[in-house]
Amino acid sequence: MPVSTGVAAESLDAWAALLREQAPCGETAASLDDLKGEWLSPRGRIDALAVVERHLGWLQAKQVELLAFISDHTEGPERSDVTAVGVDMDAVFLGEWDCAVEEVACALKLANSTAAQRLETARLLTGRHPATLGLLADGEISYQQARIVAEQCAVLAVEVAGEVERALVERMPQQAAGQTRAAVRRQVHRVDPEGAEARHQERVRERKLLSYPQEDGMALFGAVLPAQRAAVMEQVVEAYAVGYGDDGRTLDQKRADALYDLVVEPRTGALEGSGRVAAAVVHVTVPLDVLMGVDDGPGELKGYGPVTAGQVREIAFAAGTVWRRLLVQPASGLLVKTDPLTYKPTAETARHVVARDQYCAFPSCRMPASRCDLDHVRAFDHARPERGGPTTPENLQPLCRRHHRLKTHHPGWRVARDAHAGVAVWTAPTGHTYINTPPVYRE
Repeated sequence: MPVSTGVAAESLDAWAALLREQAPCGETAASLDDLKGEWLSPRGRIDALAVVERHLGWLQAKQVELLAFISDHTEGPERSDVTAVGVDMDAVFLGEWDCAVEEVACALKLANSTAAQRLETARLLTGRHPATLGLLADGEISYQQARIVAEQCAVLAVEVAGEVERALVERMPQQAAGQTRAAVRRQVHRVDPEGAEARHQERVRERKLLSYPQEDGMALFGAVLPAQRAAVMEQVVEAYAVGYGDDGRTLDQKRADALYDLVVEPRTGALEGSGRVAAAVVHVTVPLDVLMGVDDGPGELKGYGPVTAGQVREIAFAAGTVWRRLLVQPASGLLVKTDPLTYKPTAETARHVVARDQYCAFPSCRMPASRCDLDHVRAFDHARPERGGPTTPENLQPLCRRHHRLKTHHPGWRVARDAHAGVAVWTAPTGHTYINTPPVYRE
C-alpha cells in the first residue's frame, strides 16, 4: 500500500494497525518504508513499532535457516585433499566448524564466540523446535525467546525437548523474554527432575568467587553459588543494611557497605553484640508432594525462579525454618485468600500477594515483589473504605516504585485485574492493551 505524504494520519494509523495483526512476509515488508513516524499519530507509532519488531523476527527466522544450513554442512565429510583437481575450496573450508564460525563472524561482524552460539542455536531450532521457529517467523516471539528455548532444552533428549516446547508454545507470544526463561526452566525441571538435580550438583562443584575490575576505580565482587544460599545471603545483607538507619546513604549504598562489613568487620569483632542482623527470610513455594519426597518436581524460589526438589528440601528442613500453608485454586493454580477493609495490608496479606505474584505486576518488569509497593488495583477510599477497593489479595498487586508512580500519576495508564484468573490488563495512553499473567503453581 504505497502512501503519499498527503494521506490522512487516520488512514496510515489504520494501515499500521492492520499490519500489526498480519504475519510478516515479503509483501508486508515492502510496506515498511511507508510507516513514517512523522505521518503517524502516537497510537499509530506504537503499532508501527510492533510491525517492525514482527518483521525483525521474520528476518531473524530466515537468518536462522541460513545458519542452520551452514551448521549442517559442517557435519559433512572430513576435509579432503585440497590439492586435488576440481575440489570446491569453499565447501572444503566451510565444512570445518572452526572455519565456518570464523566466516560467519566476519560476515556478521560478530565475535567468534557469538557466531558459534548463533550457529548452534540455529541447528537446535531447526532440528528440535519447529513450532518455536514458526512463531519467530510469524513475528509472534523475539529471537531472544527462541534462543532461550533452544539453549535451555539443549540438555534434554529430543522427544523431551519437544514436550517442553508443546507445553509453552501457546503462551510464549504473550510473554516477555524473562517470563519465557522462567517458564522454560520450570518445565525443564518438571520433565527431567533427575537431570536437573544432576546438573545442579555439577554446578555446585563449580562454585567460585568472582572479582572484576570496573571503570573509575571500582570493582565487581561476588560469587557463583547455589541459589538458595544466595537468597539467604541477600536477606542477611538486606537486614543488616536496614540496620544502618537513616544516615543519608541510599539503600543500594547501604547494601554494598553491609556486604563489606559482614565479610571484613567480623575479624575485628565489630559485629559482636550489634544486634543489627535480623533472621533471614527466604520464600520458597513448593507442592506438598514434592516437599515430602513423593514427587521430584520443581519448587519456586522467590526472586530467582524454579529450583530443584533437592534445593527446596534443603531450605524446608533447615533448622529454624517456618512453614506457612498457602491454598491454591485447583482450576487456575493461583493462590487464594482474603483480608479486611484497612488501607495497609496485614502481614499475612502482604506475604500472600508477594508469594502469589513474585514480581512487579507491570508487563515485562522483573523486579521481585518483595521490593515492590503493594498497590490497590481499584483505589482505596480513605473516607469511605466500604465504597472503595478493598485491601484483599484479589485487589492488590505488587508494583515497583517506577510503575506504581506510572499508574498513580501518569494520565492514561489504567489497569484491571481478573480476580479469578489473576490476569492484569494494562491500558496505555495510546489505547493499546498489555497483559501480565502471574506465575501458577501447577503446569
